[in-house]
Amino acid sequence: MKIFGRLFGFVTGLSILLCMLIAACAFRPDFSREIADFLFPEKKGSGTVETGGTPPESVSAAGGEREDEAEEEPSDHRMDEEDEEELKPEEEGAAEGSAGDRAGMDDKVASDYTAPDLSEIVTPKEVSGRNGYQQIEGEQEQVDEPEAREIRSRLDLGYTGDGLTFDALYYPYYAMLNERGKHVYRQIYANANELYAEFAPVEAVTAGELRNIFSALYNDHPELFWMETAYAGKFAGDGGCVEIDLKFNRTARDLESALALFDENAQEILTAAKHLESDYEKEIFVHDALIDKVEYRMGAVMNQSAYSAMVNGETVCAGYARAFQYLMQQLDIPCYYCTGYAGESHAWNIIGLEDGWYNVDTTWDDTGEGTYDYFNRTDAEYADSHVRQEMSVYLPSCGGQLYRGWEQGENGLRSLEETGITQDKVFSDIQEYYEDCRAQIVLNGSGSYTFYNVIEGEEILDAWYEEYQSRRYRDAYMDSVMEEIGAHFCEIKFEVEQLQGERYLIRHHVRFD
Repeated sequence: MKIFGRLFGFVTGLSILLCMLIAACAFRPDFSREIADFLFPEKKGSGTVETGGTPPESVSAAGGEREDEAEEEPSDHRMDEEDEEELKPEEEGAAEGSAGDRAGMDDKVASDYTAPDLSEIVTPKEVSGRNGYQQIEGEQEQVDEPEAREIRSRLDLGYTGDGLTFDALYYPYYAMLNERGKHVYRQIYANANELYAEFAPVEAVTAGELRNIFSALYNDHPELFWMETAYAGKFAGDGGCVEIDLKFNRTARDLESALALFDENAQEILTAAKHLESDYEKEIFVHDALIDKVEYRMGAVMNQSAYSAMVNGETVCAGYARAFQYLMQQLDIPCYYCTGYAGESHAWNIIGLEDGWYNVDTTWDDTGEGTYDYFNRTDAEYADSHVRQEMSVYLPSCGGQLYRGWEQGENGLRSLEETGITQDKVFSDIQEYYEDCRAQIVLNGSGSYTFYNVIEGEEILDAWYEEYQSRRYRDAYMDSVMEEIGAHFCEIKFEVEQLQGERYLIRHHVRFD
């Protein structure tokens, strides 16, 4: 009997403890999460949103899957009716400096870009005031635990973006994020495509992380022209985000028509540019087409979007840069949206050509009849006028040489020094030229690549042209070099650029299989 009495007492005590525990969890949800973290450490920090299990069947047009936590339709998809909002002074100051907050970024992200001193920046008189970039504005609201609990029960994930991929060559800001950040980036991208304005984050993120994630998405995707440069987030007492609210501009009211109009204007430029031979020629064509099409106007509607430039024809630096970025992306040429300081907050582009990266500022080139003063410049050449800030400091450094500037030197021709080609690659004898071609092919072997050299004098230029027209170059070096590298197929294309002093830069685009 004593044993049964002790057992009864133990069960009664255990029941009382269990009741106390349930009561504590009911009144202290954070206590229940701590218990869960202790019991299931592998799920610690994963947030309160469940993302596991069988994926839903409904898939968004953007390729993301929609995650519903309840059967009823989600609450209102709020759209912002304001086209522009003023930035908070404290957020303007937050962008000062070179790197900024790395919250949510991959620890391995690094760059060899060195920011010049802000005090040394001088804005040339002819481009003074031609800025207008607005920094990303994140509205942060802290909510108490009862409201956070209500939000969690009400909101679903929207479209998760699971299955989407973004190539780091074309979407560098995505590549800067850690894995949680990339997941939320994909979610925001998918929901923006569906105009799904309110949703719970698919990963646990803080306010600082959310700002960098949103900035990364906005900087990578100029085609999302209906998104404002602002968003809102609600955060619980522990600092975790419980709600993300996107803001859309007026084009979202009839997005189908806006997309058709945007594409129609873009295709007018792209159709002509696609037929050009090289990426460099395509870049020049788009640069000139934008300058012809767009006028700088500070008060332009939706002036942070590519739409303001492509459709409305008037914008500020952000619109120029995002339109240029979009067109280059459509031509499969890596082009990035770069933000920073140039007397005021400013935006320009970084573009990748075959020999490296270059700065391009179409806004500052759109003066008078149009210039190339800020076209394809190195970081060193931009150091007295442009300083990268925030996440843009992690973009590639710009040091390309072959395509620096345009219409330089005597009669608009580049010098040998400006091409980056050394004197030992200048030939006045056709056989010496052939030997150099042979040596460069042997060095590079099979595959697709470009090599360069320079011939000097009109006489050798005429001889060079005749050799390739008659295909005698095959007997001179091509057949034997193909055998040497073990290639059975050769494709070769040429570009010739006249330089100063009767010199001619020859670009050989080759493919050996």
